[in-house]
Amino acid sequence: MKKIALAIAAAIALGALASGCTIVDTGEVGLRVNFDKTIEAEERVAGSFNQTIIGKILTFPVKDVTVDVQNLTPLAADNSTMKDFDISVIYNITPSSVSDLYINKSRSFHTVDDSGDIYLMHAYIYQTARNAVYKTARKYEALNMNDNRAQIEQEIQEIMAATLNAEKLNGIVISQVRVGSMMPSDAVKASADNLVRAKNEEKTKEVEVQIAKKEAERIAALNANAGAISYMQAQAQMKIAEGIAEGKVQTVVIPYDFKGMVNVTAK
Repeated sequence: MKKIALAIAAAIALGALASGCTIVDTGEVGLRVNFDKTIEAEERVAGSFNQTIIGKILTFPVKDVTVDVQNLTPLAADNSTMKDFDISVIYNITPSSVSDLYINKSRSFHTVDDSGDIYLMHAYIYQTARNAVYKTARKYEALNMNDNRAQIEQEIQEIMAATLNAEKLNGIVISQVRVGSMMPSDAVKASADNLVRAKNEEKTKEVEVQIAKKEAERIAALNANAGAISYMQAQAQMKIAEGIAEGKVQTVVIPYDFKGMVNVTAK
């Protein structure tokens, strides 16, 4: 009976211990908050077991954190306002920087999701990306942005990296910037469509003018060489005569000014 009681007690103790523990997931780093609300500076690495009977463990995703920056309306180089500009920024946090970023930086820089995970510097990265977009877009005309997508992505990433470096935030690494939608304003798009339409109409008229010029040149050349016209008429009459002689022509259209002779065979 004593052995059974000990086993039950051990099971209860293990259950209580397990329910009072937190495991830090892969891709996250933990920090311990003590019962007196103080935060320990030592980071808890992924896979570590941490008791939470007394105090608690805060978890921070640090790998490939995504920030979506959408519905921006920056000014382009042609002073038009973009209708829509969206980007996604992916960044990583150096695990050894988690404690410093959470303890020493403003809490307004971070974002907390519904599960309680804290995304370090998420709000800060959002604002940094937004500023970089407005600065980069000013270099390109609205209709040329999509043709320079890769360059715009690179420039935004470089501006963000320079901002982080200036703020001595070396524990944050911008790994990728992806530009989504880049839509010019309706007015710019309509103006571009009208310009394309006008250019097409201009090209059509140029072709028509060239055709008219060629036709005029042809007529002028024929009129300048009356002998050539007479020669062509004589050639035509000769062909008719040959056809009649060979019995291939039964009907001949006589012009009103015909001055030749026509044989009419009597019945």
